[in-house]
Amino acid sequence: MISTVSIDAYLRDASGYAGEAEQVFLPSSKDELVQLVHTCSAGKIPLTVSGAGTGLTGARVPHGGFVVSLEKFRDIQIEQGHARCGAGVLLRDLQHAAAQTNQFFGPNPTEDTACMGGIASTNAGGARSFHYGSVRHHIRSLQVTFMDGSTAAFRRGDLVDFPITPVRTPATTKNSAGYYLKPGVDWVNLLCGSEGTLGVITEMEISLLPEPGAVLSGVVFFPLDEYALDAIEAWRPLHELRLLEYMDAPGLNLLRPSYPEIPAGAEAALLIEQNLSSEDDPELDEWTIRLLKQRAFEHDSWFGFRSHDRERFRAFRHALPAIVTDLARRNGFSKFSTDLAVPIERHRELHAYYKRRCGEVLPGKFTIFGHAGDANNHINLLPTTKAEAQSGEELMHEFAAYIVSLGGTVAAEHGIGKTKTDLLPLMYLPWEIDAMKNVKRRLDPDWLLGRGNIFAI
Repeated sequence: MISTVSIDAYLRDASGYAGEAEQVFLPSSKDELVQLVHTCSAGKIPLTVSGAGTGLTGARVPHGGFVVSLEKFRDIQIEQGHARCGAGVLLRDLQHAAAQTNQFFGPNPTEDTACMGGIASTNAGGARSFHYGSVRHHIRSLQVTFMDGSTAAFRRGDLVDFPITPVRTPATTKNSAGYYLKPGVDWVNLLCGSEGTLGVITEMEISLLPEPGAVLSGVVFFPLDEYALDAIEAWRPLHELRLLEYMDAPGLNLLRPSYPEIPAGAEAALLIEQNLSSEDDPELDEWTIRLLKQRAFEHDSWFGFRSHDRERFRAFRHALPAIVTDLARRNGFSKFSTDLAVPIERHRELHAYYKRRCGEVLPGKFTIFGHAGDANNHINLLPTTKAEAQSGEELMHEFAAYIVSLGGTVAAEHGIGKTKTDLLPLMYLPWEIDAMKNVKRRLDPDWLLGRGNIFAI
């Protein structure tokens, strides 16, 4: 018997976007899921797949109908080089289980309370996707239930067995905007990033990597923003550098009350991680030279080798978005944040544009931080009046149009969901969106699954 629960906890996501539903179901087996799907298909009832609620685009938020959560699909099997896990497994639980065998999941999306089904459905990225690529590249197989009640298991390389029209992909290192429709696309790539609109992912097999001999982690501070941008370009090609994150001066100022040890003259910071053979790796000597060459605060920057050092620096990085969210709440207006990315060679151009336009429209009420290694920095606007909120919304659309002109993506790692469907036509031509919709019609002809995600209704 499929269990049901209170609806309220499933009607919003971390962005605050809210919806409505008739009922929420928690199947504990694939047979129960199939039963629910048949009920929805026969009654033409929309069905929204709910992840853990950590998303920022409303994809798990229902617009009526039923909600299904796979939070009971929590099995984890760790093997050498790979793991099998249910869609409801939390990322942190997978990370912990893998660590017991000295292995890890490469991409490491930012929110460790996200569930693996949601991570696959959005083709999530994160800080380490700079080196390891987005989640799509680490999925070996998927089990999925379609809206006709059929179930299938697809391995990497199992080609989609119906005609598709190929669609352009941006020249960015990651992209989660729309369906992946390259020539000869396989089922794993098609379903990964489809945001719960083509099928219900119930289980997956993912690749695991062996832990390196040592990991150098650090927070490097700079007296000028330009010096940090120079360092991004100089360090991006470094061997086994697996994380390269950026924070601007306004972001550091927001952090200073909680972290008084931030150097007084710091106007930018980069967070780094590099895989090393050991703590005696000769590569360590190179960092002294690099810090001097890039004019960083050599003695006031923070470095460490231990897992607790990485956790401390991760907490420092993630304190900033938490502070920004709280500040927006106290201001009484929603924050505006971007998930835009451009080809790496256009990163500095985009950064300059961000700073200039934010300074003109909302001076002193913005911060820039994020995945500089992937040219995927996040703008956060913090309006304090209704007029500023309107200006912020207009600026978000301006930024999206601008990055498309640079060959970028309107959704690098969070997906389109329900809140960014207006951005999809900026990035794709009408025939390309029609090509995606044709895939949707093929697999979900009544448009019941994930209604409102990716495509506006």
